[in-house]
Amino acid sequence: MNFACIMQVINYPASVSPSTPIPAARFGLATAAYLLPTFPLGYLWHLVLFRQQYHELQLYRAEVIIPLGVASMLVQALLFAWLYPRVCSTRRDAWLSSAARFFAVFSVLAWSFTTLPVAAKYQMASIPVFLGLETSFTLVHFLVVSPLIALAYREKR
Repeated sequence: MNFACIMQVINYPASVSPSTPIPAARFGLATAAYLLPTFPLGYLWHLVLFRQQYHELQLYRAEVIIPLGVASMLVQALLFAWLYPRVCSTRRDAWLSSAARFFAVFSVLAWSFTTLPVAAKYQMASIPVFLGLETSFTLVHFLVVSPLIALAYREKR
């Protein structure tokens, strides 16, 4: 992705200004569109499908604290639901391109918050394995939630 392309993504016309209120029903749908798939996907990915690989990384505690993870997901859901119409179009005919733009910007942002700092700060058996697992998870996660949030905000006919 070159610099001009990044600027085009960032300058994409938003649907609302920061001071414009968002309809509560749409905000609730967008929050749910993020939150509802995130917990099962995260649980399945980290604690079932790739449990052994994460165990071999020697990164996780014996018993993960699920309420802290859910609290993190709730904060993310609320912020992404608030941000979406401020950075993406909600025009009905633009929902797919808006979902792609949301994916392009926020998957990279989330990856920079969740994956890189953990690899930089924590001892683990293999940084490349961790980066591969978490990068893949972030991409799958945002491939799922980006179109759902876009649909939640898509204008009615």
